[in-house]
Amino acid sequence: MTAPLHTVTTMPTERQPGCPFDPPKELIEAREQSPISRFPFPDGHQGWLVTGYDLTRSILADPRFSSRKELMRHHPTIDYGDIEVPPAPPGEFLLMDDPQHSRYRKPLVGKFTVRRMRLLTERVEQVTAEHLDAMEKAGPTADLVTAFAKPIPAIIICELLGVPYEDRGRFQENIDKFLGGEAGDEELIAAYIATQQYLAELVAAKRANPTDDVLSDLTDSDLTDEELQGMALILLSAGFDTTANMLALGTFALLQNPEQLAALRADPGLAEQAVEELLRYLSVAKQFYRIALEDVELGGHTITAGTTVILSLNTANRDPERFPNPHTLDLHRQDGGHLAFSHGIHQCLGQQLARVEMRVAFPALLNRFPTLRLAVPADEVALRPEAADIYGIKSLPVTWDA
Repeated sequence: MTAPLHTVTTMPTERQPGCPFDPPKELIEAREQSPISRFPFPDGHQGWLVTGYDLTRSILADPRFSSRKELMRHHPTIDYGDIEVPPAPPGEFLLMDDPQHSRYRKPLVGKFTVRRMRLLTERVEQVTAEHLDAMEKAGPTADLVTAFAKPIPAIIICELLGVPYEDRGRFQENIDKFLGGEAGDEELIAAYIATQQYLAELVAAKRANPTDDVLSDLTDSDLTDEELQGMALILLSAGFDTTANMLALGTFALLQNPEQLAALRADPGLAEQAVEELLRYLSVAKQFYRIALEDVELGGHTITAGTTVILSLNTANRDPERFPNPHTLDLHRQDGGHLAFSHGIHQCLGQQLARVEMRVAFPALLNRFPTLRLAVPADEVALRPEAADIYGIKSLPVTWDA
C-alpha cells in the first residue's frame, strides 16, 4: 500500500520569531504530515525530504545511500545547471563512501576513544577555568561566544592536532567564513585556499619535526601530504565549530529555561544527561544529504536510483513518536538515541571530545557566575542564518552581578 504523498516546495530559510531553538515551523509541519515528503529541487530534480526519526536513522545506516560529493548535484536553493561536481579532495572523508571513507577514518578511530577523551578532562577543566578567570577579571559584561564558547574547543583541537597556539586565530577566522553562512563566493574561496595553504605548511612541518600530537602520528603512515591536509581540515572544522556553537546556543537555551538551568547548577552530576538533551534539542548540524545508489523502498515510497534525499536531523530529533514532548527542554529526559552526531559509518568521530568539553564547560560557567543572564533582550541575540552549515550564535552578550 502506497503511503499518502506530501510535498514540501521550498526549504525554509528562517526560524520563527521568538523560537530560535526550534526548527523552522515549515519543517515541523512537514513532519506532522508525513515522515517523508516529496521535494522539488530548483533544477527540476524530484527528490525527497525526510523529517521523521526512524526513516532518518535507517538511511544514515544504509549503504544503499551515498555521501559521495560528486553525486551531490542538487541543492535546495541552488540550480547547478550543467556544472559537474568534482569528487571530494583527498582526505575529506565525510564526503566519501567505503572503502575510501574507512581508509581515512580507521587511523583516527583509536585516537578519539571514550577513554582517551576522558583523559583530556583535566586539560579541558584547566582551559575552561582560565577563560572563566579572564571573564571574571574583565568584569561584566562579555560576549560569551568570543570569551568562552569559541576558545575552549579551539585550544583543545589545536593541541590535539599540534597546531601552534599563535596560529589559532588564523584558522578560526577562515573556518567561520566557510561555515557561517554569510560569506560571499569570493570570500569563501579565499578562506578555503588560505586554510589549505596553512595546512600544507603544517603537514610539512610535522613531517620534518614530529611532535606529540595526532597529525604527527599520521605522518608515520602511507598517507600523502594532500590526504593529511584534507583529514586535518575535517578535524579542525568539526572539532571547533560544532562544539563552539553548542556551547553558545546551549547557554542561551539554558538562560531561556531558568528551571532547567537551576537544576543543572544544583546538581553537577546532571551534566552528562543535560548535554545529551541539549544536543537533541538544538541539533546544530541541521541536515545531511544522501543519494540513492539503487531503487529503495522507504516509508511506503520508492526512492529511485540517483535521487537526492535531504535528511532533516533537527526535526528527526523533535519527532514525538521517538521523544515525548519533543519541543520541551528537559534535562532529566531519559530517552536517548538522538541523531545530533549522525548515525552509521559517518557518525561524528569527535563526539566523545565534544561531550567532555560540554560536560565540563556548562556546569563550570553556571557555577562561576550564579547571576549570569542575557545583557540584551532575547530577540536581539545575533543568530547564524539558517543557511549556515552549522546553526548557532554570532554573538551572545551576557552580564552578571560582580
